Amino acid sequence: MRRSPNKLIVALDVDNAKQARHLFASLRDFVGMFKIGMQLFTAAGPPLLREIIGAGGKVFLDLKYHDIPNTVAAAGVEAARLGISIFNIHATGGCEMMRRTADAVTAVSEKEGLSRPKVIAVTLLTSADESVLQEIGVGRSPTQQVVSMAQLASHNGMDGVVASPLEVSAIRSAVPREDFLIVTPGVRPRGTATNDQRRILTPSGAITAGSDYIVVGRPIIEAPDPTEAAREILREIDDTNITETTEPSLKK
Repeated sequence: MRRSPNKLIVALDVDNAKQARHLFASLRDFVGMFKIGMQLFTAAGPPLLREIIGAGGKVFLDLKYHDIPNTVAAAGVEAARLGISIFNIHATGGCEMMRRTADAVTAVSEKEGLSRPKVIAVTLLTSADESVLQEIGVGRSPTQQVVSMAQLASHNGMDGVVASPLEVSAIRSAVPREDFLIVTPGVRPRGTATNDQRRILTPSGAITAGSDYIVVGRPIIEAPDPTEAAREILREIDDTNITETTEPSLKK
């Protein structure tokens, strides 16, 4: 069966390098990318990133930078030097923060001959819903907030956004850029626990909505057999892609 490994990012949300190495070794041959977030980065630091990248793995650095523009731009430069494929910053940091980071990453990549990472903006955490927005004084629905942040990101140099699969279609309508990446966490295979995620869809639902990448963590890394759990998600993605390819001719 044809595989689509480029669409699956496995979140290495573990607390030590040994476990991360084991998961990487088990999954590297058919998973497109690995996400390293706050927990693992704090535990193992840049050396583990370099190790995975040196072994041929692609890394999405998920640290959600959010600070003054100069600080985030400087962090983006160092992220580029690590050789990662994607990293993210918070869209709520504003226009200047996003523009300066995108420009700084482009400049250092060109100057030092680096492969420029994609810089994407976090719109709204998938653990947040309308009640959370009300708590922080945002008088919008989640979809309205996400679309607004996505448009802001697109206008200020971002290569794409992180957004729940529930908002992907709305983003595609509001940001008519073919090269605009949408990376979607909050993806849960049928029959698995939602945990602290609130705005979720299945892998097939996310791909059908238009996600470029889906991020899956606990349903894979906490499964009795992580390799088989990942393979099952890939099979679902493949089936979705095949359906999308054949459906247009069937409708004519």
